[in-house]
Amino acid sequence: MLLKIQIPLLILFFTSIVSAEEVGPWNLDTLKSAVPAVTWLNTDQPIRSLTYAGEKVNGSDTEVFAFYASPATIGQVKEGSKFPGIVLIHGGGGTAFAEWVNLWAKRGYAAIAMDLSGSRPADPVFDEKTKAFKSHNTKERTRLTKGGLNHSHKEKFDSIGGDTSDDWPFHAAASVMRAHSLLRSLPEVDAERTAVTGISWGGYTTCLAASLDDRFKAAVPVYGCGFLHEGESVQKPSIDKLEDRKAEWVKQYDPGSLLPRCEVPIFFVNGTNDIHYVLDSYMKSYNVVPGEKHIRIKPMMPHGHQSGWAPKEIGLFVDSKCIDGANPLPVVGKPVLSVDSVEVAVSYPGGKLKSAKLNYTIDGGIRSKRKWESLDAEITAEGVTAPKPPTEANTWFITVTDDRDAMVSSEVIFSE
Repeated sequence: MLLKIQIPLLILFFTSIVSAEEVGPWNLDTLKSAVPAVTWLNTDQPIRSLTYAGEKVNGSDTEVFAFYASPATIGQVKEGSKFPGIVLIHGGGGTAFAEWVNLWAKRGYAAIAMDLSGSRPADPVFDEKTKAFKSHNTKERTRLTKGGLNHSHKEKFDSIGGDTSDDWPFHAAASVMRAHSLLRSLPEVDAERTAVTGISWGGYTTCLAASLDDRFKAAVPVYGCGFLHEGESVQKPSIDKLEDRKAEWVKQYDPGSLLPRCEVPIFFVNGTNDIHYVLDSYMKSYNVVPGEKHIRIKPMMPHGHQSGWAPKEIGLFVDSKCIDGANPLPVVGKPVLSVDSVEVAVSYPGGKLKSAKLNYTIDGGIRSKRKWESLDAEITAEGVTAPKPPTEANTWFITVTDDRDAMVSSEVIFSE
């Protein structure tokens, strides 16, 4: 009788070992199945404050601070409704942004934004009469008693090798997945309609999270990308200095190594001259994604948190994946170059294209300093016909703008 009891237990034990899904240092089974312990710091404000359990650092427990808001908490709808959810990831020098959470709650989402530096920002300020969000001092921050790793050069690069508990990229992606599991567990959140977006290093982390966490229905990395060990990336010198540890960092933490497993519909958003996430590295990141992918490249787009969450296309893309699939962005095909023009197929059922442009540069040198030019293109029944780029053009792409003034791009073509 004892043997009959032990055999099924052993089978179950070994089956669980075999079926455990691990990618690099991340145990995906645990991160996707376990809801982290949470402490609500307040539940009576439009934007709630909380901490949740993070990954251990050198064997010690950590906690992550986050803001949370929904259409119900900000008084936009009555409690009892269900909302799609979104995880918001700040970039370098950033924190949990109450304004960002408020923007998505007003859009109809339950939103969570965490601090990935082991700190807590100041409380947001609300209007005394209306209780609406008023302002937020993001510069004033307090170190958490059990705060995790700092978001610094040392933790991002130099710690690679051996124990991963002191590696910021590991903690960042794990904290995002933990926040996602927490968000999905909330009664007012529709767990099957969630998205993630991040800015700069948050865009980098979005690439990691979208490649690891297939529960998301949409991902929008802004600026952030992979292939940081190549080209003109400002991160390249730091990675090169790792010397014999460089290959390990690239394998474990460069999004270019993980994006080939990304099946979450992903929308890349960047500018032509970004110094932190350079255009050629950006396109390499886009190209290795095997699943559904879209892109928006804006000439001379500035780099920053407010600039990064401002594009209306981000909300429209997430809406199209998390709110009944209606009103998707135009889908731009691959440019086909002929003798005297460029032809691009565009699919935009239910709407009309407003304008289109050929964008190109003939400048050489550092990509972040190149000057870009634009020429009007013709909208046709099949898509867009643009002038042939000048012979001297070394980099070019097509943009189309729809009847909502939303802009998307073709892939970028490089001649050198």
